[in-house]
Amino acid sequence: MDNFLTTEQIDIIGEIANISMGNSATTLSMMVNKKVDITTPNVQVVNRSATLDDYHNTCIFVQIHYVKGLEGNNVLILKDHDVMVMTDLMMGGDGTNTSGEISELHLSAASEAMNQMMGTSATSLSSMLGVGTDISTPVVNQIDVESVKLFEKMFETPYEKFVKISFRMTIGDLIDSVMVQLYPIEFAVDMCKKFSERKEVEKKD
Repeated sequence: MDNFLTTEQIDIIGEIANISMGNSATTLSMMVNKKVDITTPNVQVVNRSATLDDYHNTCIFVQIHYVKGLEGNNVLILKDHDVMVMTDLMMGGDGTNTSGEISELHLSAASEAMNQMMGTSATSLSSMLGVGTDISTPVVNQIDVESVKLFEKMFETPYEKFVKISFRMTIGDLIDSVMVQLYPIEFAVDMCKKFSERKEVEKKD
């Protein structure tokens, strides 16, 4: 199979991501009690080694696997500072308590936020693709972007080419960051196929 996507497939992936992550943003907004905005996604095909290019130092790496309906995984990458802000907001703070190091509390909060967001996203996908979907419990790790070996271990996969979907996410004036989703090419192609088939069924109805 070709490692690259057609223009139509890229448009479909962008549409799917826009709807599912838009709904996820609404979920996150309720959790942090702040307005969350996510831009139109930027979709590109990258090598696995280039997936962390938007980040420096350390970042929070959240993996969620689909256990029903779709095959593949969903990886979310967030900056340490953003996770600290989100944790403070979720605990009723004003988002400014971001001193110190990332702790188990922050990782737990990131896991819960991503679990809720991706649960909403999975529900959206289920509706758009016409298949029942379910996700695993998130696996959260703090990784050093410069430590390639550690990254490779956390992100064990037989795939080398990925669809990288990047969003600019803002929460009030507290967070202005890039949030990244990663799908193996094969997974993305499967989503496009299911999405197109669903559209054809709707036309006939």
